[in-house]
Amino acid sequence: MSLPQEDSTLTRRPAQAAKPAAASHAEPHEEPGRHWFVNRPKVYAADVKGRFRQLKWAALIVLLAIYYITPWIRWERGPGIPDQAVLVDMVGRRAYFLWIEIWPQEVYYLTGLLILGTFGIFFATTLAGRIWCGYACPQTVWTDLFMWVERKIEGPRTARIRLDKAPMTGAKLARKGAKHAAWVAISVMTGGAWVFYFNDAPTLMTELLHGQITSGVATFIALFSFTTYFFAGWAREQICIYVCPWRSFQSAMVDEDTFLVTYEDWRGEGRAPLRKSQSWEERKAAGLGDCIDCKQCVHVCPTGTDIREGQQISCIGCGLCVDACNDVMMQIGRPIDLVRFDTQSNQIAKIDGKPERVKLVRPRTVIYSLIMLVVACAMGIALMLRPTLDVSVLRDRAPLFVTLSDGSVQNAYTIKLLNKTHIARSYAVTVEGLRDAQLSVAGDEGAGSGGSLTLTAEADSVATFRVFVKVPAAAVKSGSTEVAVIAKDRTSGEAGKHASVFMAP
Repeated sequence: MSLPQEDSTLTRRPAQAAKPAAASHAEPHEEPGRHWFVNRPKVYAADVKGRFRQLKWAALIVLLAIYYITPWIRWERGPGIPDQAVLVDMVGRRAYFLWIEIWPQEVYYLTGLLILGTFGIFFATTLAGRIWCGYACPQTVWTDLFMWVERKIEGPRTARIRLDKAPMTGAKLARKGAKHAAWVAISVMTGGAWVFYFNDAPTLMTELLHGQITSGVATFIALFSFTTYFFAGWAREQICIYVCPWRSFQSAMVDEDTFLVTYEDWRGEGRAPLRKSQSWEERKAAGLGDCIDCKQCVHVCPTGTDIREGQQISCIGCGLCVDACNDVMMQIGRPIDLVRFDTQSNQIAKIDGKPERVKLVRPRTVIYSLIMLVVACAMGIALMLRPTLDVSVLRDRAPLFVTLSDGSVQNAYTIKLLNKTHIARSYAVTVEGLRDAQLSVAGDEGAGSGGSLTLTAEADSVATFRVFVKVPAAAVKSGSTEVAVIAKDRTSGEAGKHASVFMAP
């Protein structure tokens, strides 16, 4: 990409040292607002129009729609089984996601999802910086919504500044009260929707409308409502700058080929307001650039960052400053994208008159992609091959064994059969590693005795049995003998196995 003709004489300028993020947006007419972590000026973010603002609206609408609609989606799983598509059933100790049913002992699937999410953010950051923070982070989404409500009720940026400076009057109290009432309503809707993921949504909604919810549900709704109200309404950008750990990790994820919100200082410096009588040739002769120091890029930033001071930890990569600057550039008749998403290597190439390049395939992106692919494939294979039967055995330790009157030795075991299917199943239980072993179930003569037992587990349940294993005196081996308890489905043939020991004198 060649530089515009009028910029062809610009030379490379040394990068300016970044100012501290806490002071990057301070203006003389802005009074410090209420603060929670550090004393910093209150951010009055202005509204803006443009492609990145439209993209943020689209992301906000889609993400909020997913959040609020998902608990109401139904997924038929059979009689007696919850039909909510996405449900974390704390009472039944089960998690449902469409056709996937996760049991407590399968928490490793959650680990896999966390790994995929983490490296997914790594991958996105390597490509486009804090794109997650700017568009998809829940803190960003709800803060954006709260700020939209604030603009609708209190007015544009200048009106909000004047309102905060004005003494308390009935009109001011009404506006502030209406704003906070709307924030509280959104917060309660947020907390209520979150609880729907842990309860059957239609049932819980009926209980909410009739005031019949439990104290536990009410507590969680209140907790999530308060955190939403505080984080999105009051803390806002301070969560992104001072609390969220990701703003510290991102610097290790980017390189010279990462697309970041970039101010082209070689084109924009030096800064000075544009006088009506001043031509662009006169500005250039005076050593001035395209930046007219209107501060619109700062005014629209939700974190109050001045991107002209270089890359800063407070920048969340939303690109609203790009929209604001492009609007100004079009008004004054200068080329757009003085502030733009670009890479460091491209900026150097432009200054040197070399062609730009987009390098998506590089070691970081390849490694992150391979990790995500391996984890996703491992989880997929594990889901396809996972057993529907799980066997666990716990041997009694008091006493270790019992010697019967006929000289035979008996051990007692607690056997648990986990049936992950939605139908009752019968299993043939045997013990491998013992000669002439006799099995019996405490309190259940109908289960049979001898070398095999027939045990039944109901659908979606864990069946627990106390089983006695007796070995004749002639077959007893002294000390500890390694054995395996095997349960085999009499219909499908699926088998589960658990190792244990048999103790003898």
